[in-house]
Amino acid sequence: MNLAWGEALPAPAKINLFLHVVGRREDGYHLLQTVFRFVDLYDTLRFWPREDGQIVLATPLAGVPEAANLVVRAARLLKSQRTCASTAGVTIALEKRIPQGGGLGGGSSDAATTLLALNHLWGLSLSRAELERLALALGADVPVFVHGRNCFAEGIGERFTDLELPPQWYLLTFPRVQALTSTIFSAPDLPRATPPIAAAAWRPGDGHNDLETVACRLYPEIARHLELLRRFGPAQMTGSGACCFLPCPDAETAERTRRQLPAEVCAHIVQGLEIHPLQALCGD
Repeated sequence: MNLAWGEALPAPAKINLFLHVVGRREDGYHLLQTVFRFVDLYDTLRFWPREDGQIVLATPLAGVPEAANLVVRAARLLKSQRTCASTAGVTIALEKRIPQGGGLGGGSSDAATTLLALNHLWGLSLSRAELERLALALGADVPVFVHGRNCFAEGIGERFTDLELPPQWYLLTFPRVQALTSTIFSAPDLPRATPPIAAAAWRPGDGHNDLETVACRLYPEIARHLELLRRFGPAQMTGSGACCFLPCPDAETAERTRRQLPAEVCAHIVQGLEIHPLQALCGD
């Protein structure tokens, strides 16, 4: 896959088709089982070279200091590798479409696209496994976007079993709240002992989201969206929220359902992807 400076590059959203909390490590990290599926809702990133060694984000996000932005952190982490020239710098433009605090992995996906793109543009030639290890230092959801395939994930979300998922459309709703992941995972009533299942035994439709009960208690708007969607089928919250999704057999069914929701409900129809659009950018 060829890539040029300044080219528009996608960072897709993900949904969690289920999410179980099966335990907790001594260091406080929760042990999870989930299925990640990429969908065709994208942020877009562009990269331009600099020769002064600086990492510059041309499009700051409101309320997010540049040093805390995952895109900037990803570029700086990659620049710190021994194979990277000290003069390597980059200006980055980020166009956001994936809502923050929605459980769709937007920031993690942006960071992964940054790692994949700059690994190529800077000529670092790091393997996918090496990039996945770097990605884990940025956050538990970043490695799956580097991995680039729909998968059953375990551990803290970094151990993958690839899956071939059937074609699927989803009606995705956007409650007007930002769910705080740290708040939900620290809740005393969060289930933390769901029995684990074998990756080979999972089938589409299996499982639930252990975080939903806490999220619905803290953010009643999430509960409202789930109630609306469950009139039409087995809806779930994705990740730690706030977005909710309803599987649909085709785009027409999704559109008919969307038209039956209250006018004030923000909803978007997305299609499941077979593979991350930049999967071919990195050798294994």
